[in-house]
Amino acid sequence: MTTKSILLVGVGGQGAILTSKILAAGLISEGFDVKMSEIHGMSQRGGTVATQVKYGEKVFAPNIGLGEADFIVSFEKSEALRALPYLKSGGALVTDDHEIYSMPVASGVAEYPAGIIEELKRLAENVLVVPAGRIASGLGNVKVQNIVLLGALVKAMKLDQADWPALVARYVPPKVKDLNLKAFEAGRA
Repeated sequence: MTTKSILLVGVGGQGAILTSKILAAGLISEGFDVKMSEIHGMSQRGGTVATQVKYGEKVFAPNIGLGEADFIVSFEKSEALRALPYLKSGGALVTDDHEIYSMPVASGVAEYPAGIIEELKRLAENVLVVPAGRIASGLGNVKVQNIVLLGALVKAMKLDQADWPALVARYVPPKVKDLNLKAFEAGRA
């Protein structure tokens, strides 16, 4: 098997790093060699967060260059647009249609870009839009949006050998385990 690359992008506080840790653990349990790296940037101030996961028979480094990602998972649609140059031809984008406003937008200095989902569909061959934020809110807590997206990614990638519910339960706090398991199943559905 050739090496596959997954780029996860979002805004600080959305759970991109937790999601990538669960994903990496699941890939390892499926027998793959896995490498992961995290880029925090200004994540604690609402800035971009990106994690890179590579898996395959033998992986030497986690870095994903322009045009190399087999999958991009985006927790916020403008981050999907920003990350799109990393998607390889024929790769797939899994994105929430959620909007998080940057400080310039929130303060009225700039406008949130219109038509992002349409632009993503125009520029990429395979786009799966998951209303993960709305699904998570419907479950009672928008913070499980990341686990909804993980469920959708696992289904899209046909990764069904791992015990994903057990992995989710291992990585999330016990008091929100059941909610996260519901979120995972909602994303997989």
